[in-house]
Amino acid sequence: MAQQKRRRASLGASAPASKHGKPSSDSEEDNDYDRWHNREEECIQPDPLRFMPARTPGPTFNTTTPWSPLGLFQLFFSLSVVRKIIDNTNANAAKRKLAGMKFQWAVLTGKDFYIFLSIIIVTSLVTVHNRADYWRKSWPYDFQFPGDSMTRDRFNAILWSLHLSNPEEDEENENNRKTAEYDRLFKIKPLYTDMVTACKAHFQPHQNVSIDERMVASKARISMKQYMKDKPIKWGYKLYVLADSSIGYTWNFFVYQEKSVSTTGHGLSYSAVMDLLPFPLLGKGYYLYTDNFYTSPALFTDLSKKNIGCCGTIRRNRIGFPKTQTNDLPKKAVRGDMRWLQSGKLLLVKWMDTREVTMCSTVHEAYSGQTVKRKVKTAGVWQHKSMPVPDSVVDYNQSMGGCGFVRFPNRTVRRKTMKWYKTLFFFYHFVDIAAVNSYLLHKELFKLRKDPTQTKLLTHKAFREQLAKEMLEFAKGSAAPPPPTTCMPMFFETGQRKHCKRCTEHGIPRVKIYLLHEV
Repeated sequence: MAQQKRRRASLGASAPASKHGKPSSDSEEDNDYDRWHNREEECIQPDPLRFMPARTPGPTFNTTTPWSPLGLFQLFFSLSVVRKIIDNTNANAAKRKLAGMKFQWAVLTGKDFYIFLSIIIVTSLVTVHNRADYWRKSWPYDFQFPGDSMTRDRFNAILWSLHLSNPEEDEENENNRKTAEYDRLFKIKPLYTDMVTACKAHFQPHQNVSIDERMVASKARISMKQYMKDKPIKWGYKLYVLADSSIGYTWNFFVYQEKSVSTTGHGLSYSAVMDLLPFPLLGKGYYLYTDNFYTSPALFTDLSKKNIGCCGTIRRNRIGFPKTQTNDLPKKAVRGDMRWLQSGKLLLVKWMDTREVTMCSTVHEAYSGQTVKRKVKTAGVWQHKSMPVPDSVVDYNQSMGGCGFVRFPNRTVRRKTMKWYKTLFFFYHFVDIAAVNSYLLHKELFKLRKDPTQTKLLTHKAFREQLAKEMLEFAKGSAAPPPPTTCMPMFFETGQRKHCKRCTEHGIPRVKIYLLHEV
């Protein structure tokens, strides 16, 4: 009976025909929408989604055995991919020597590469004015590392020759430029595809996930470089990222390519979300949080049909946003005032904070009595006051911080380079993603195991220090690489039996079955 008394507003009702049998004009259609509703009026709260993930949320590998920082890092930087990078770097160095470039080069080995990686990790912990200062022995630097492990010339030679893809295959790809066979991301594919697969294979997200963009700073002159005025990094490469909102784990991502073809027939914002959500691998009942670039009534409605709840800020010029102004927020609304419209599960809320905030959700009711404290000036005196806030705003603010490295602002690898693929390798996707995801897995393992011998959780800084130390020890103390530490499937397909990719590459084929929920 209580639900029958609740008022419900129409959001998507079609405009009635005129007396001539034709649809009415836009101005007439606006008047046919129901009015915006006040905070005091109740709306229908959607039933909570039944959470049915494809796997148990959290780490998906063996959590009972001890995992070192290096072992976790190698989940993303697998030994097979490291071997490919070493081979391709040696091939690229030989090609450059044949082209007449004069520099000292010795064959790159696994030992050299892990020392090189440890130096890269240390540069995210210790900042100097110039890169050459890391090798200075005089005061005030007096660094023992990296000078005692690798000379500056050797480091620079590896950096200049670093290559992720096969140089011969690069030339074949370049010959296909301006054709459909040309792959704009070919130079990063060996590590790019392996890391995306690893991110999804070794962790199952918790119920709240979020999608946002990351910008990778670069001065390289290439058409894929983008400009985003609202980001701290204005110019660079745009990456679309799906992250676990509770811990910030990067679960899926892809690099934006200019003139990319939409995979859904809709716009870029719609397609980006659908491409980041592999529904069989995720499961059902997830809550997705997005910003106003992605949010649209069409997207939220389609995801609701797939049992994915959505919440996010929305632009008022989106197709499907109601144009009615009846009982709308006044121009000088009081902070805390709100209005709402609802059609089925789709809810639109306007709320006045320092400025007007517009939300769209398929999982919230308009207002359940929650409040938020704001500093308000009354009679010339600043005071903290509690004011009403929509449920969607509260959950959005709690869940939209997972996509950026906001928890680790000073722990990113920074190296200037004009080669765009080296920018992605150093600054973000690859070393940084692997290091941050490894640390987040370390925190999850600490909570799961509750090891009495480990009384204190490592900080992110201490984790990177230990990771660099273990890389150096691994480089100097191991002649042959150990067997793979965990399995990773080649493909994610419902009901398919596939050999483990890493075990197969090491000559130990094993079969692993993934039983995923049908969508």
